[in-house]
Amino acid sequence: MDDRIGFVGTGNMGSALIRGVIESKTVQASHINGFDVIESQVDKLVGEFGINKCLSLKELVEKSDVIIIAVKPQNMAEVLDAMRSSLRPEQLIISIAAGISIDFIEKQLGFSMPIIRVMPNTPALVLQGASALAKNALVSEEQMKKAIKLFGAVGFACEVDEKLMDAVTGLSGSGPAYVLLFLEALTDAGVLAGLPRNLARDLVVQTAIGTLEMVTQKDNLHFAQLKDMVTSPGGTTIHALEIMEKKGLRGIIMEAIKRASDRSRELQMKD
Repeated sequence: MDDRIGFVGTGNMGSALIRGVIESKTVQASHINGFDVIESQVDKLVGEFGINKCLSLKELVEKSDVIIIAVKPQNMAEVLDAMRSSLRPEQLIISIAAGISIDFIEKQLGFSMPIIRVMPNTPALVLQGASALAKNALVSEEQMKKAIKLFGAVGFACEVDEKLMDAVTGLSGSGPAYVLLFLEALTDAGVLAGLPRNLARDLVVQTAIGTLEMVTQKDNLHFAQLKDMVTSPGGTTIHALEIMEKKGLRGIIMEAIKRASDRSRELQMKD
């Protein structure tokens, strides 16, 4: 990709994306510009990867074709105000600030330009993220393809309608916490059954890794079909699943994710 990519904010998510696009050779380090109010964060990336350090937002905007805004939501209005006068209509803005709608960005800028909103999740920090991207009407097909490629460097990336962003937030945005809670519960269950905690944890982690690899390799099979491969008649697994169904585990998960999605909608910053 020949575009010059500017990162406003080089904290955990910004630095993960920089690392991903460089290691995947999606973007050359010399084509990446970084700005952060905490200069040491940019300096670390300059030393590690050789990206370009910008001393102001104005400099970053002037030197970049694509501008990725990776700041906290409460700082978004201030950043947009500072960028406004330097932006050009052919540039692309990509925001990964949680809860910030495209409408909010457009109103804060006071004019329309190509804008993509992204909901990533924390596994992007280890290049295994899940990111959903929504665009406004001014984003070209080519620009969306570039954005998908950028976020594909840190995991899975797909395009969605912006109205689905709250559902994405409730499912994959918050999803790592649900998975970690389940892994913790499995480990505690192993301890209850008599296993040393370290061994229980190791068994749980490898079971999760192996199961996900099986899902990946056998992607032509439904989750239920893969589950049936483990579930023999009258065996241990079906007795465990019976308890989970009786206690309503499936319904609890569905209700929890719906509540997270509803809360995302309540917190939405639109104007």
